[in-house]
Amino acid sequence: MLVIHLADKETTQRLGRQLGTFLSAGTVILLEGDLGTGKTTLVQGIGQGLGIKEAIVSPTFTLVNEYTEGRLPLYHLDLYRLSTEEIEALYPDLYWEGEEVTPGITAIEWAKKLPYKPLSYLDIKLIYSQEQGRQAIIDLVGKFEFRMKNEE
Repeated sequence: MLVIHLADKETTQRLGRQLGTFLSAGTVILLEGDLGTGKTTLVQGIGQGLGIKEAIVSPTFTLVNEYTEGRLPLYHLDLYRLSTEEIEALYPDLYWEGEEVTPGITAIEWAKKLPYKPLSYLDIKLIYSQEQGRQAIIDLVGKFEFRMKNEE
């Protein structure tokens, strides 16, 4: 487990950019955190790190945003307003299995609502407290493989 202090929005985006430059196709990022803790800001940074020029916005009402013009596709899901049945109907596993969509990075906000999870994922919890400020707690779950972007 890794704990990173995030001083502000720019620091959160910088962490995302760093992730976007080295994560490999098939990576799933499960994001947790209260409203306003920086989940979408982190995904915006990931998109920048992938070279995506399109503005990355929260998919709260569209449910899934697909950005395909970067080094890898970025699939951004937001489960905040969904029931278990609605989440199952989205077939989120299609994004991380990479069989029906081009393998890319899948970032899922409010991931605790998932009825099932992939075998391997990057678990990122964004928290804020008066005492410790804003932090990202990052944990690798399952078999996780890192590749530098020039190895792909």
